[in-house]
Amino acid sequence: MISKSNVLFVQSKRFCVCHRFVQSSSRPFDVETLRNQKTLQNYFPQDSYEQRTIKRLFKGVTNGNRASLAEAITLVESSHETKKFMSQILLQMVLRTLDQENSTVKNNELHPSTTLRIGITGPPGAGKSTFIETFGMYLSDKLSLKVSVLAVDPSSSRTGGSLLGDKTRMPELSTQPNAYVRPSPSRGELGGVARNTIEALLLCEGAGYDVTIVETVGVGQSEVRVADMTDLFVLIIPPAGGDELQGLKRGVIESCDMVLVNKSDGDLLPAARRIQTEYVSALKFIPRKHKEWRPRVKRVSAKQNEGIQEVWKTMLNFHETMMKSGRFFELRKQQKHIWMWNHIQSNILSQFKQTMSINKQLPLVNQLVENDEITPGMAADVLIKSFFKS
Repeated sequence: MISKSNVLFVQSKRFCVCHRFVQSSSRPFDVETLRNQKTLQNYFPQDSYEQRTIKRLFKGVTNGNRASLAEAITLVESSHETKKFMSQILLQMVLRTLDQENSTVKNNELHPSTTLRIGITGPPGAGKSTFIETFGMYLSDKLSLKVSVLAVDPSSSRTGGSLLGDKTRMPELSTQPNAYVRPSPSRGELGGVARNTIEALLLCEGAGYDVTIVETVGVGQSEVRVADMTDLFVLIIPPAGGDELQGLKRGVIESCDMVLVNKSDGDLLPAARRIQTEYVSALKFIPRKHKEWRPRVKRVSAKQNEGIQEVWKTMLNFHETMMKSGRFFELRKQQKHIWMWNHIQSNILSQFKQTMSINKQLPLVNQLVENDEITPGMAADVLIKSFFKS
């Protein structure tokens, strides 16, 4: 029996109860087990479906097979406990491979020993998808780089469904041999990104993609979470957005490394120039996100394919600056800690909702709250105490 004290992942408590292999395994599910690559790969019985699937996907992903990559991302998005654990083993194997490659590969002109992760956010109608397709086509077609796009679509708050229409807005890029476009539902997650976006991003890197672009569902205070998984955070705005400095109130502009004024063409060109000037002025009064880098404001026209090359040069300049200062890998280490705690919070909440003692008390507690007999805060305290006693 596995004791609670040696469980590393919060979700493993429930996993140990439901999974037949872990129940019968004599191996302790602890840090040392997870650090041992050979033990981890053989955690499931020899020739079991789980072990064969993990090895097959690992081979396919690391060989750049897009079908295997799609299947692997589906695996990490699964809420099934066994599949969740399988995905974590697969990710650990991919991470080990990436670490080995980063320690031996020689620096190249574009990305010294690492890939580039770009986060894209902006209000609806700013032209995010159009920019990503034009930008992605430039990288994949003109520069022969492998580009992956993780486009997060909003889910219905009532049904949980999602149209997953981002791929249809990138018809050329989605059929490009050097590109991979993956739409995912947000499933109500705050931050404009899906719960497992960071895992999907790592799988794309394991498949050999040079640049991975993460597109959020919109813009707002919570959308800055995408900055916690990317190297470069880009805010795209339209040239006529009403209150042009509204981004200052949301805090998004404080987290961005670059602002792009899209649709800078035709009749909107004067407005685009004005917006660019206003954002340049506004950024002077905001503390820098990185002391090594001053956020740039650029005008682009994704529809007319103008300014794209200049944007890429600026991104490379950012990448080179952060690499030379040592800040690049320091931030990536910080991101791992942030997402570990995000997983802890998410998994605890998931366990909380599935705990039998909570479900038994919930109808009565809900009724008491609705009738103002207890406050929502009191109700939360009661349920939390019950959860930790169970």
